Formats: sequence, C-alpha cells, structure tokens
Amino acid sequence: MPTLIDDTKMINNIVPAQLARVFYPFILVHTEDGRYMHMNISTKEKQDPLFWESMKLILRSKIWVPIGRKYHQMLDNGWQVPAEEN
Repeated sequence: MPTLIDDTKMINNIVPAQLARVFYPFILVHTEDGRYMHMNISTKEKQDPLFWESMKLILRSKIWVPIGRKYHQMLDNGWQVPAEEN
C-alpha cells in the first residue's frame, strides 16, 4: 500500500493549494493558509497542451494539490511518497 506524504517528514516541505487561475503561461495557486503564489512551470510543461487541459480540469474540480514550498512546483506523485523513498 502506498505511503502518503502526510505520514512522512516530507509534509514539512509541502503546502496544500488549489489552483486559483490558469492562463497561459501562468498558474496562480491559493494556499491552505490564504496566500497566493505563482506555480513554477517547466519549459516542457509550457509547451504541452495536455498539461494545460489537465490544469484547467483541476481548477474546475477545486482539487487540493501538493506544491513544494521551495520551488513552487506541483509534485509529480501527488500526495503519495515516491516508491524509492518508501
């Protein structure tokens, strides 16, 4: 069974956030503690239409996503700990 970030020390480096605005080439997130920040997006993500469509779906669904505190990027594995770190 996968381990959740909440059950590890990794949670200290994560901020839960909801997407507030998605407009190319920016994504604005609203954090759990009420702050707004721009999510950093890679060059590859900026050029990927499927990425932008996914972000719009997440925005409409109002899903909470994990954002790294240091780099302001969405975690690839969502709320699960990557297999090599279990």
